[in-house]
Formats: sequence, structure tokens, C-alpha cells
Amino acid sequence: MADSTLYHELLALLPGRVRADEPMKKHTSWRIGGPADIFVEPGNRQELQLVVSYTHDKSIPLAVIGAGSNLLVSDDGIRGVVVKIGNNFARVLTVDNEITVEAGAKLATVASTARDAGLGGFEFSTGIPGTVGGAVIMNAGANGSSVSALVRKVLVLSMEGVYVYKSREDMQFGYRSSILQSEPAIIVEVTFTCRPREKELIRKEMADYLARRKASQPLYYPNAGSVFKNPPGDSAGRLIEAAGLKGMRMGDAQVSTLHANFIINLGSATAKDVLALMEHVRKVVNSRFGVELQPEIRFTGHD
Repeated sequence: MADSTLYHELLALLPGRVRADEPMKKHTSWRIGGPADIFVEPGNRQELQLVVSYTHDKSIPLAVIGAGSNLLVSDDGIRGVVVKIGNNFARVLTVDNEITVEAGAKLATVASTARDAGLGGFEFSTGIPGTVGGAVIMNAGANGSSVSALVRKVLVLSMEGVYVYKSREDMQFGYRSSILQSEPAIIVEVTFTCRPREKELIRKEMADYLARRKASQPLYYPNAGSVFKNPPGDSAGRLIEAAGLKGMRMGDAQVSTLHANFIINLGSATAKDVLALMEHVRKVVNSRFGVELQPEIRFTGHD
């Protein structure tokens, strides 16, 4: 049960933005997760700064989510405060060859905005779920490209409640990684640099990528995208399939028969099911091929 004092204090600060004991399965693409003690959806940057400063000053645990498309939340839920950067942070502005986007905008929206403006660069991202904030933190990528190649600057809010700009170099991007994974801050806005390109060429390439994704990924079941990072020079999906693990189940969590690096929720999978299945996959792949698979998804609320 949520802390009643904390709930009422935040409710007084942010009327209409605060909920207690919010089921996190409503906010993750896996449709998995227990209740967040306190759940806040700020309406603007001032409200975001207010809640971050409040939790920092009172030493209250704070978790930040976007679309929840790369996230496994504990069945026990999340203690403290969860802030969702969603539709209230979704503005997209195009000026010349640059697109400035708030962190709650969907990556798909940015890709279609770029296409309509005749700006190339985001074609690779077609079909990648989730928000811009999550995509930048994880340096999301596909089809041989990643988000980091387009980033010029990032506006973040520190966990102490201070706004600061980071350059592309400051972000220390790597494969599915950035500095914000080890030094947390909240992405609020990102400016991307694109290049002019014929709209029809962009449209065709995006359609090709989308068709390929639909044919090769289990998009009709709740999932969180690729579960494991690809090892250098190989693919996690290939290794898992070669280990004979396609279709393997733990409870209602199943290794997809369409793409082995996806774990799908067949209906009532729990975080415990997913973690047990991931651990089994890692052990089998390691014993068969001597490769230690690393998770690409993020865990929240787990001890």
C-alpha cells in the first residue's frame, strides 16, 4: 500500500497527476508488473522538476519510465515514486535539417515526421517501439544503424532536479548503451541532425523495413523487443535457436517460435516466469556455445 502522507503531499503539489498503487502492467509492453506505490504523470517540465526535486529532497526512490517497451517490472511492483514521461512530453519541431523532439514522443512519430519533411536518417528505426527518451538512453538500433548517429544534443534533468544540456560526446554512446545507464538523468528533449533525402526513397525504405519486421517478429503478442544483446559478430536469436530453445516455456512466458530473441507473454506471464526463462536460455546457450548472453531489457523493482 502506498505511503498515505507521501501520496497526499504529491497530490497537493500536482493535482490530478498522481495515482496510488498503479498496476505497472498497464504501462509496459509485456503487460507485466505489480503496483507502483505512487505513479505520477507530469503535465509539463515545471511539474517534472517539482516531483524530481521533491523525491530528491526527501530521499524517496524514483523510477522513470517512457512507453515501457524495454522494461520488465517486478511482480511485487515498484516502491517509492514512478514518473512516466508520456504524451505530455511529445512535441516535435522541425527546423531546416534538424528535428527537436520531447522525450515522450514515440520514435515512430519522429520517423514519420522526418519522412514527411524529406529528411533522411530515421529509416532504420521503422517499427522500433517506444519513446525517444528510452531510445536514446538505450541507443536503440536496427538495420545496421542506431539513434546515436543522429543525436546533436540532449536536454536532461538531473536526479537533483537541475536541467542541463549534454552533447553527443557527453552521452558516451556505445552498442545499446549511453552514459545515462550508469549516471541516471531524465531525458526531456533531444535535437537530431538529419540530411535531405527524397521522400519517395525514404517511404520505400521504411516500408521495406516494416514488412521485414512484421514477417520476422512476434508483434501480435505482448513482448519487449530483443531480450538479449547480440554478442560481437553473432546474433543472440541465432544462438538461442541453435540451442533448440524456440518455443521453450516457463508459465505463460515463451521463447517466440518466430524470433528466438523475443520472449512473448501468452496471456498471464509473470516477471518471475520471464526471469526464469531468461536464466534458462542463458545457461543453455553458455553451456552449448560458451557465450554469456547479456540482457538488453531493463529491470525495475527487482531486489
